[in-house]
Amino acid sequence: MPRPPKWRCVSFMPQITYFKPAGIPLALLKEVCLSVEEAEAIRLKDLEGLEQEECAQRMHISRPTFHRVLGSARKKVAESLINGKAIRIDGGNFGMATSRFQCDDAGHQWDVPFETMTANPPLACPVCNSPNIQPVYPTGIGFRRGWRRHCGRRWR
Repeated sequence: MPRPPKWRCVSFMPQITYFKPAGIPLALLKEVCLSVEEAEAIRLKDLEGLEQEECAQRMHISRPTFHRVLGSARKKVAESLINGKAIRIDGGNFGMATSRFQCDDAGHQWDVPFETMTANPPLACPVCNSPNIQPVYPTGIGFRRGWRRHCGRRWR
């Protein structure tokens, strides 16, 4: 049995998740799927201009793993630009740098850091100790622990 993939820490969730060449109908386009952690790697390295070591530390992965994620992302972007394909940012194996939770009973909300989420996710509200809690996801984004969602497919 293969080792389960390690979660990657993501600090920024893109609000726009689909890009396509102008003037070509959507029905005629092929698309390339960029995972959320690949988009984060491009953001950290190319947009913020950080060194790979610092990028890897921010994503809580090794530098060689960051290099592979970044290489994969750049290849997909280049393929899309050169071959006129659409880019969809979707899925991956990631967790937000801070996850927000809400108590269904009393309405309390609190933030949980990435390190705590990967090691020991909350089971009850810290204020009223109610087990009826749920994560509050950014608009349009949702994932379940242990599932990897990528371009409409799910793997366990």
